[in-house]
Amino acid sequence: MNIIIRQETIEDYQTTENVVKRAFADSMHSDQTEHELVSRIRKSDAFIPVLSLIAVEREIVGHILLSKIKIHSDKQTVDSLALAPVAVLPAYQKQGIGKLLIHAALKKAKELGFHSVIVLGHPEYYPKFGFKKAAYWGIQAPFDVPEEAFMALELTDNGLYNVSGIVEYSSAFSV
Repeated sequence: MNIIIRQETIEDYQTTENVVKRAFADSMHSDQTEHELVSRIRKSDAFIPVLSLIAVEREIVGHILLSKIKIHSDKQTVDSLALAPVAVLPAYQKQGIGKLLIHAALKKAKELGFHSVIVLGHPEYYPKFGFKKAAYWGIQAPFDVPEEAFMALELTDNGLYNVSGIVEYSSAFSV
């Protein structure tokens, strides 16, 4: 398998959304609307085109999106990124494509000068990439979620030093 990771283009949008829809179609932890979230994020101020990446073999088989968020406290507001969603077609899952997408997106985010990423995801999966419970830094979700599923990653040394507060997602995350 020869997977290429590249930036998504406007011409890829429809295919990408179909990939995302198919990737979550049978997931019991999904409301099956992740493809709609991708579309809404693209239309928002939170969208960063160079952080919307696709995995291509002969066709698009995976997608990852990092978008702008903020972490608010009484003392400060800090820019960060949300990793949501990462999707791989069912026939290509468990072959390392998600891992390739995550590594590429995190590397690009660091190159762009971002210091942290937040994810709401599987607590057994994301720690492999260095994610830790966001509560470690005093970072909280704006809604009720299991603490172990809400995680953060420092892209730079001490990227979350003295950062705490509640994550503010783009309005694209609200339906």
